Amino acid sequence: MKTRDRILQATLQLFNERGEPNVSTLEIANELNISPGNLYYHFHGKEPLVLALFEQLQVTLAPLLTPPDDVDLDAQDYWLFVHLIAEGMSAYRFLFQDLSHLSGRLPKLASGMRLWLGKLRCTLACLLARLQARHALVGEQNTLQQLVEQIVLTLLFAQDYQRIVAQPDDSRLVVYHVMMLVAPHLRDDARHTTELLAHSYLHDSPA
Repeated sequence: MKTRDRILQATLQLFNERGEPNVSTLEIANELNISPGNLYYHFHGKEPLVLALFEQLQVTLAPLLTPPDDVDLDAQDYWLFVHLIAEGMSAYRFLFQDLSHLSGRLPKLASGMRLWLGKLRCTLACLLARLQARHALVGEQNTLQQLVEQIVLTLLFAQDYQRIVAQPDDSRLVVYHVMMLVAPHLRDDARHTTELLAHSYLHDSPA
Protein backbone atom coordinates (compact mmCIF):
# COMPACT_ATOMS: atom_id res chain seq x y z
CA MET A 1 0.00 0.00 0.00
CA LYS A 2 1.29 3.46 -0.92
CA THR A 3 2.29 5.81 1.90
CA ARG A 4 -0.49 8.25 0.98
CA ASP A 5 -3.11 5.51 1.25
CA ARG A 6 -1.65 4.29 4.54
CA ILE A 7 -1.84 7.82 5.92
CA LEU A 8 -5.50 8.16 4.94
CA GLN A 9 -6.36 4.76 6.36
CA ALA A 10 -4.72 5.50 9.71
CA THR A 11 -6.17 9.01 9.84
CA LEU A 12 -9.70 7.74 9.22
CA GLN A 13 -9.36 5.21 12.02
CA LEU A 14 -7.99 7.78 14.49
CA PHE A 15 -10.53 10.44 13.53
CA ASN A 16 -13.39 7.95 13.92
CA GLU A 17 -12.13 6.67 17.27
CA ARG A 18 -11.20 9.99 18.91
CA GLY A 19 -12.84 12.72 16.85
CA GLU A 20 -10.95 14.92 14.42
CA PRO A 21 -10.25 17.80 16.85
CA ASN A 22 -8.55 15.38 19.27
CA VAL A 23 -6.01 13.98 16.79
CA SER A 24 -2.85 15.83 15.75
CA THR A 25 -0.75 15.25 12.66
CA LEU A 26 2.09 14.23 14.99
CA GLU A 27 -0.09 11.46 16.44
CA ILE A 28 -0.93 10.30 12.93
CA ALA A 29 2.75 10.19 12.02
CA ASN A 30 3.55 8.28 15.21
CA GLU A 31 0.76 5.80 14.52
CA LEU A 32 2.35 5.04 11.15
CA ASN A 33 5.91 5.18 12.47
CA ILE A 34 6.86 7.82 9.90
CA SER A 35 8.38 11.26 10.36
CA PRO A 36 6.16 14.36 10.54
CA GLY A 37 8.05 15.61 7.49
CA ASN A 38 7.04 12.53 5.52
CA LEU A 39 3.41 13.11 6.48
CA TYR A 40 3.70 16.79 5.53
CA TYR A 41 5.11 15.82 2.13
CA HIS A 42 1.81 14.08 1.33
CA PHE A 43 -0.62 16.30 3.29
CA HIS A 44 0.12 19.85 4.38
CA GLY A 45 -1.85 19.69 7.61
CA LYS A 46 -5.20 18.35 8.79
CA GLU A 47 -7.41 20.25 6.34
CA PRO A 48 -6.10 18.34 3.29
CA LEU A 49 -6.53 15.09 5.23
CA VAL A 50 -10.17 15.87 6.05
CA LEU A 51 -10.90 16.92 2.46
CA ALA A 52 -9.23 13.80 1.05
CA LEU A 53 -11.32 11.59 3.33
CA PHE A 54 -14.49 13.46 2.36
CA GLU A 55 -13.57 12.83 -1.27
CA GLN A 56 -13.23 9.12 -0.47
CA LEU A 57 -16.71 9.15 1.05
CA GLN A 58 -18.13 10.75 -2.09
CA VAL A 59 -16.41 8.21 -4.36
CA THR A 60 -17.61 5.31 -2.20
CA LEU A 61 -21.24 6.43 -2.25
CA ALA A 62 -21.36 7.88 -5.78
CA PRO A 63 -22.88 4.72 -7.36
CA LEU A 64 -25.78 4.93 -4.90
CA LEU A 65 -26.51 8.56 -5.77
CA THR A 66 -26.78 7.86 -9.49
CA PRO A 67 -29.22 4.91 -9.73
CA PRO A 68 -30.12 3.87 -13.30
CA ASP A 69 -33.40 5.35 -14.52
CA ASP A 70 -34.68 2.05 -15.82
CA VAL A 71 -34.29 0.04 -12.59
CA ASP A 72 -37.58 -1.23 -11.15
CA LEU A 73 -37.35 -0.84 -7.37
CA ASP A 74 -39.67 -2.16 -4.70
CA ALA A 75 -39.79 -1.18 -1.03
CA GLN A 76 -37.11 -3.67 0.03
CA ASP A 77 -34.70 -2.40 -2.64
CA TYR A 78 -35.21 1.05 -1.15
CA TRP A 79 -34.19 -0.20 2.29
CA LEU A 80 -31.04 -1.77 0.88
CA PHE A 81 -30.17 1.64 -0.55
CA VAL A 82 -30.71 3.30 2.84
CA HIS A 83 -28.70 0.57 4.54
CA LEU A 84 -25.72 1.07 2.21
CA ILE A 85 -25.86 4.86 2.58
CA ALA A 86 -25.95 4.58 6.38
CA GLU A 87 -23.06 2.11 6.40
CA GLY A 88 -21.00 4.36 4.15
CA MET A 89 -21.62 7.37 6.36
CA SER A 90 -20.79 5.32 9.44
CA ALA A 91 -17.41 4.40 7.94
CA TYR A 92 -16.61 8.15 7.82
CA ARG A 93 -18.55 9.07 10.94
CA PHE A 94 -16.01 11.65 12.16
CA LEU A 95 -17.29 13.96 9.42
CA PHE A 96 -20.75 13.96 10.98
CA GLN A 97 -19.84 13.99 14.68
CA ASP A 98 -19.51 17.76 14.79
CA LEU A 99 -20.38 18.76 11.26
CA SER A 100 -21.32 22.37 11.98
CA HIS A 101 -18.01 23.06 13.75
CA LEU A 102 -15.96 21.19 11.15
CA SER A 103 -17.72 22.96 8.27
CA GLY A 104 -17.24 26.31 9.99
CA ARG A 105 -13.49 25.72 10.15
CA LEU A 106 -13.20 24.31 6.63
CA PRO A 107 -15.21 26.26 4.02
CA LYS A 108 -14.23 23.82 1.26
CA LEU A 109 -15.74 20.99 3.26
CA ALA A 110 -18.90 23.02 3.90
CA SER A 111 -19.30 23.74 0.17
CA GLY A 112 -18.65 20.14 -0.81
CA MET A 113 -21.00 18.80 1.85
CA ARG A 114 -23.83 21.07 0.65
CA LEU A 115 -23.42 19.75 -2.89
CA TRP A 116 -23.28 16.15 -1.69
CA LEU A 117 -26.39 16.57 0.46
CA GLY A 118 -28.16 18.07 -2.54
CA LYS A 119 -27.40 14.91 -4.52
CA LEU A 120 -28.61 12.78 -1.64
CA ARG A 121 -31.89 14.72 -1.47
CA CYS A 122 -32.43 14.36 -5.23
CA THR A 123 -31.80 10.62 -5.10
CA LEU A 124 -34.14 10.12 -2.15
CA ALA A 125 -36.85 12.18 -3.86
CA CYS A 126 -36.42 10.12 -7.03
CA LEU A 127 -36.70 6.83 -5.17
CA LEU A 128 -39.80 7.98 -3.27
CA ALA A 129 -41.34 9.09 -6.56
CA ARG A 130 -40.74 5.62 -7.99
CA LEU A 131 -42.44 4.02 -4.99
CA GLN A 132 -45.34 6.42 -5.47
CA ALA A 133 -45.55 5.51 -9.16
CA ARG A 134 -45.82 1.84 -8.14
CA HIS A 135 -48.71 2.81 -5.82
CA ALA A 136 -46.68 1.60 -2.82
CA LEU A 137 -46.41 5.07 -1.30
CA VAL A 138 -49.00 7.82 -0.88
CA GLY A 139 -48.73 11.50 -0.02
CA GLU A 140 -48.91 15.01 -1.40
CA GLN A 141 -45.82 16.46 -3.07
CA ASN A 142 -45.00 18.85 -0.21
CA THR A 143 -45.46 16.02 2.32
CA LEU A 144 -42.97 13.84 0.45
CA GLN A 145 -40.54 16.76 0.22
CA GLN A 146 -40.68 17.08 4.00
CA LEU A 147 -40.18 13.32 4.29
CA VAL A 148 -36.99 13.61 2.23
CA GLU A 149 -35.73 16.31 4.61
CA GLN A 150 -36.53 14.15 7.63
CA ILE A 151 -34.64 11.20 6.13
CA VAL A 152 -31.61 13.37 5.37
CA LEU A 153 -31.60 14.79 8.89
CA THR A 154 -31.84 11.28 10.34
CA LEU A 155 -28.98 9.98 8.21
CA LEU A 156 -26.91 13.05 9.03
CA PHE A 157 -27.34 13.23 12.79
CA ALA A 158 -28.59 9.88 14.13
CA GLN A 159 -25.13 8.46 14.75
CA ASP A 160 -24.03 11.68 16.44
CA TYR A 161 -27.06 11.26 18.71
CA GLN A 162 -25.93 7.72 19.47
CA ARG A 163 -22.55 9.08 20.53
CA ILE A 164 -24.11 11.77 22.74
CA VAL A 165 -26.29 9.26 24.61
CA ALA A 166 -23.39 6.78 24.85
CA GLN A 167 -24.89 4.15 22.54
CA PRO A 168 -22.59 2.06 20.32
CA ASP A 169 -22.26 3.35 16.76
CA ASP A 170 -24.77 1.27 14.82
CA SER A 171 -25.90 2.05 11.29
CA ARG A 172 -28.72 -0.52 11.64
CA LEU A 173 -30.47 1.72 14.17
CA VAL A 174 -30.22 4.58 11.71
CA VAL A 175 -31.92 2.46 9.04
CA TYR A 176 -34.60 1.47 11.57
CA HIS A 177 -35.39 5.13 12.28
CA VAL A 178 -35.61 5.92 8.56
CA MET A 179 -37.92 2.96 7.98
CA MET A 180 -40.24 4.08 10.74
CA LEU A 181 -40.34 7.57 9.23
CA VAL A 182 -41.43 6.23 5.86
CA ALA A 183 -43.72 3.38 7.00
CA PRO A 184 -46.81 5.56 7.72
CA HIS A 185 -46.70 6.79 4.10
CA LEU A 186 -46.75 3.27 2.61
CA ARG A 187 -49.78 1.27 1.55
CA ASP A 188 -50.82 -1.76 3.59
CA ASP A 189 -48.62 -4.54 2.17
CA ALA A 190 -45.53 -2.38 1.81
CA ARG A 191 -46.07 -0.86 5.26
CA HIS A 192 -46.44 -4.26 6.91
CA THR A 193 -43.30 -5.60 5.20
CA THR A 194 -41.35 -2.47 6.11
CA GLU A 195 -42.39 -2.57 9.77
CA LEU A 196 -41.39 -6.24 10.06
CA LEU A 197 -38.03 -5.56 8.45
CA ALA A 198 -37.50 -2.46 10.61
CA HIS A 199 -38.06 -4.42 13.81
CA SER A 200 -35.63 -7.08 12.63
CA TYR A 201 -33.02 -4.31 12.33
CA LEU A 202 -33.88 -3.16 15.83
CA HIS A 203 -33.61 -6.63 17.37
CA ASP A 204 -30.34 -7.39 15.55
CA SER A 205 -28.70 -4.22 16.90
CA PRO A 206 -26.38 -4.49 19.92
CA ALA A 207 -27.86 -3.45 23.24
